[in-house]
Amino acid sequence: MIPARSRSIQAPAAVVMVRPHNFTVNTETAADNTFQRMDEDSGGLKSRAYDEISRAVDALRSHGVTVHLFEDEGTDTPDSVFPNNWFSTHGGGHVAVYPMKAVSRRRERRWDVIEMLKREYRVQDVIDYSGLEMDGLFLEGTGAMVLDHIDRVAYAVRSDRTDPIALERFCTHFNFEPMVFDARDENGVPIYHTNVLMCVATDAALVGLSMIDNRVRREEIVSRLEASGRDIVELDARQVSHFAGNAIELQGSSGRVLALSRTAHDVLRPEQVAQIERGCRLLPLDIPTIERAGGSVRCTIAGVHLLPRGGLRSPDIPARQPAVARQ
Repeated sequence: MIPARSRSIQAPAAVVMVRPHNFTVNTETAADNTFQRMDEDSGGLKSRAYDEISRAVDALRSHGVTVHLFEDEGTDTPDSVFPNNWFSTHGGGHVAVYPMKAVSRRRERRWDVIEMLKREYRVQDVIDYSGLEMDGLFLEGTGAMVLDHIDRVAYAVRSDRTDPIALERFCTHFNFEPMVFDARDENGVPIYHTNVLMCVATDAALVGLSMIDNRVRREEIVSRLEASGRDIVELDARQVSHFAGNAIELQGSSGRVLALSRTAHDVLRPEQVAQIERGCRLLPLDIPTIERAGGSVRCTIAGVHLLPRGGLRSPDIPARQPAVARQ
């Protein structure tokens, strides 16, 4: 199937991933992440998680997605497999580094990743918000925010990991409009990260609308997404709990693909699959061990929205503020 729009600034053609050598479920983050499962001995997890990321990388590369794979051989960064939380990249040559709530997750920041981006892509500036951790202000990257790179909207579920002050700073610097809302699971527990609830692709948006508390706000979100020309694929609470919202659209060599987990793929209804595949092909990746840590495919992928060195000018909208120092 040929996508409706062959290329899109919403769908990066390159990504960063981290392969863990000592994967385990992070007990420090379990208090507010109900997606985590602590019901298995960690001894068998390491090799399975390593293999799952290896196979996911191979699958993405086979579809023409460039994957920059980094190894993590440490034992004090249990969530390093989720790099999307600590940095993001943006058209115009901008990189953001984020403040993380859990102390163990702050150790995931690695400057060899940033140096690779500078070496391989045109990076104008790196805006480092990590200093906000000292003030108890957190914004966990594209977990806390789901970014519409086309219409410049940052959708964000209110939580301890998404501080409104940090969000406002990011949106001011990077030219996004914040759209903040409250959301809860079927047991009334607040959703910890926006990217488990929704995914915004070029032609469609997958959203757990029933989990958004305020009816007026829910209608505003629907209106905003529909105004952008997207089909809305409404997810129920069960589908969200199986990570159907935790997906990312990528540019492959033969068109756009929506990377999601096999777990997520298997709970989508046929009519939902048909909706999504009007714009991109589904690419299910099998990562059940990784999902025990409370995140899925979207969390394992940090999109690269930067212009490769030697390429053409980026079509994306530049950030407002150049050369900003640490925040």
